[in-house]
Amino acid sequence: MTPFFVLSSFITMTSHMNEREKRTTASKVTVAVLISCLSMFFFGKYIFELFGITLDAFRVGAGSILFLSGLSLVNGSRKVSSNEFENDIAVVPLAIPITVGPGVIGVLMVMGAEPRSALQLLSFLVALAGATFTIGIMLLSSSWLQKFISQQSLSVMQKITGLFVSAIAAQIIFTGVKGFFATV
Repeated sequence: MTPFFVLSSFITMTSHMNEREKRTTASKVTVAVLISCLSMFFFGKYIFELFGITLDAFRVGAGSILFLSGLSLVNGSRKVSSNEFENDIAVVPLAIPITVGPGVIGVLMVMGAEPRSALQLLSFLVALAGATFTIGIMLLSSSWLQKFISQQSLSVMQKITGLFVSAIAAQIIFTGVKGFFATV
């Protein structure tokens, strides 16, 4: 989880939203991040086994989705639909894979598979909740930060964020492909 990258992505992807929509999206992202992190920590290994998914396959899939999001940021295109759920960016791509990407999921799955004491488990869960809520607070305060950014700066930030998102996506895909061929 990289808070400043998440914040920059959030600002650029929600620049067309009003205050209420931004707060709602920030809250949804926070809840989705917490649920996905806890799910991957406790059940990630079993979910991947159930569906026959490897971490490398997840990397390629998540990287592909992330690349499409980055491409739309660079192009400045926004899909407009009358269906509010179709345009909801809170879970995909903001929560997964921008905030909780393959790297975070891999770490959560490894940590979840390790035996631990009740105190270690509690410490981890408190740290995870703290990190998640810190990101949520940052996203909720994004409108305040956006007041200091001009429209032109926001447009430039959107393009740069799109380039970084695309580059990160390409790296995730390449890592997944490399990992796949290393096991063949």
